[in-house]
Amino acid sequence: MTDTTREPLIRLEHLSKFFPMDTDVFGRTTSVLKAVDDLTLDIFPGEAFGLVGESGCGKTTVGKMMVDLYRPTAGEIWYEGQDLAKLSKRERRGRCCDIQLIFQDPYASLNPRMTVGEIISEPIRINRLVPREQIADRVGYLLNAVGLSANYRNRFPHEFSGGQRQRVGIARALAMQPKLIVCDEPVSALDVSIQAQVLNLLSDLREEFGLTYLFIAHGLNVVKHISDRVGVMYLGRLVEVAPKRELYRNPLHPYTKALLSAIPVTNPAKRTQRILLEGDVSSPIDPPPGCRFASRCYAKSGCASCACDTAMPELVEVSPGHFVSCHLFDEGKRVLDAMPR
Repeated sequence: MTDTTREPLIRLEHLSKFFPMDTDVFGRTTSVLKAVDDLTLDIFPGEAFGLVGESGCGKTTVGKMMVDLYRPTAGEIWYEGQDLAKLSKRERRGRCCDIQLIFQDPYASLNPRMTVGEIISEPIRINRLVPREQIADRVGYLLNAVGLSANYRNRFPHEFSGGQRQRVGIARALAMQPKLIVCDEPVSALDVSIQAQVLNLLSDLREEFGLTYLFIAHGLNVVKHISDRVGVMYLGRLVEVAPKRELYRNPLHPYTKALLSAIPVTNPAKRTQRILLEGDVSSPIDPPPGCRFASRCYAKSGCASCACDTAMPELVEVSPGHFVSCHLFDEGKRVLDAMPR
């Protein structure tokens, strides 16, 4: 899935991550969990790419491989002409400033024994980003940038609310002056009333600092407000990628349609029929040879190729910038118009 008209900031090519599950008496791996399986993705400078899917689909694993918390089992991570997956730990550390992570849990991601000022200044000091005498001013600037008073620098994390702690986590990520920030479900642990504030803050910071986001979330209702393009994952693989407006206006994959139908709508006139998925989720330890979604797909009966259970569908471009992995759209042609919308 490559756009030849633009040069991506980061490119993931055939990226996979398998976790050993069982071993034999000699310590050899006998089964693996395929968290991410052959994922290819481009993220372009200045854009916010939303990555959504249900728990266990592998979206967080993708983000952690990008920041080197996990090493890929296979595949490449191309950034500024270098394959980050092939760099040594020392060489990879030299790139840590450019790609940062905002963690999901604002309560567990901050050291309770350090003040907010120490948390934000630590990466600045370790990486010698500014002279020592300018660190305090830099910390104050970052706190103000995320909507907190510079006077909060001497407070500890337990003195803040969840939304304020997440702002501290955002300031810590900004401290490294990154080009790309992986936002790992940054609002899922917050109250609904606070989520909009944090999303608006991330949008403002993106413009102010010229940032690029990989925004990971469970639901399409969250990424709608911040993303330019959206990718939908299911059981370790991308099933659909499209510009935001196109995806919400014309979803193609049956799983994407089911996710969109689950979004609550307050206006009765705009409500659509809820798509309830039946069947069992395939095991990531022993995935089926065909489409990963086949066991739950309500549209499989309309597939002319009848290959859903035997062949893995390719990610094909069915319209400009709109990619889908489904046998209903083999050779880039839509063959089923009667699917629920």
